[in-house]
Amino acid sequence: MTKTAGISVSGLSKSFGDTHVLRDIALDIAPGERVVVIGPSGTGKSTLLRCLNYLDRPDTGVVRVGDLSVDAASATKAQILALRRRTSFVFQNYALFAHRTARENITQALITVKGQTKTDADARADATLRETGLFEKADSYPAALSGGQQQRVGIGRAMALDADLMLFDEPTSALDPEWVGEVLDLMRRVADKGQTMLIVTHEMQFAREIADRIIFMAEGGIVEQGPPRDLLDHPQDPRTIAFLRRVG
Repeated sequence: MTKTAGISVSGLSKSFGDTHVLRDIALDIAPGERVVVIGPSGTGKSTLLRCLNYLDRPDTGVVRVGDLSVDAASATKAQILALRRRTSFVFQNYALFAHRTARENITQALITVKGQTKTDADARADATLRETGLFEKADSYPAALSGGQQQRVGIGRAMALDADLMLFDEPTSALDPEWVGEVLDLMRRVADKGQTMLIVTHEMQFAREIADRIIFMAEGGIVEQGPPRDLLDHPQDPRTIAFLRRVG
């Protein structure tokens, strides 16, 4: 699964009305790197992820994945589709289709985004469900699955796309406590395969374990970043210090 493409973001900004949510974000992610984003609620973390694959279109900025470069000022539908083929997204609320089975939720993405045939998509979906430990639930609808199982289907859907970059938007925040562990375990297995990952989470211990680098965001910008031991144990900026005291 290890990817060769690096990710580079420059000048990324986003406003909603008069509210500036992202301010001139610059970020580079190396192939296979696991980057965790932390920070107060409402500081632009989720919007950053959504702008990286154009679920929200940034106002300014360039996103590069390998040889693909997408500039917000001139992005075409074809470029945005190409970007989405090279990124995959795990939502905090699962975002599964209620009227589709676990298998169908995965195959739909493969057919729509990757252009696969139904036969190929079914085979890939079944392999992914085995990998996530949910093959016996392949024909189950989301309503019949626990929250943890639904999120594992969501992660499986992202895994099946075999993207250069997997984006995780607070993947455990909607889960009851008993389901958090199984989702984090699956994410660890994905990371162990060399998948490049950008993760927004409030799970500080998980961030410490999985991250190569942690980014602290506040007020729409990157305040400081570094290896987990440096940033979590020896933060430099007063905003980072105050945040870690609150969550610690």
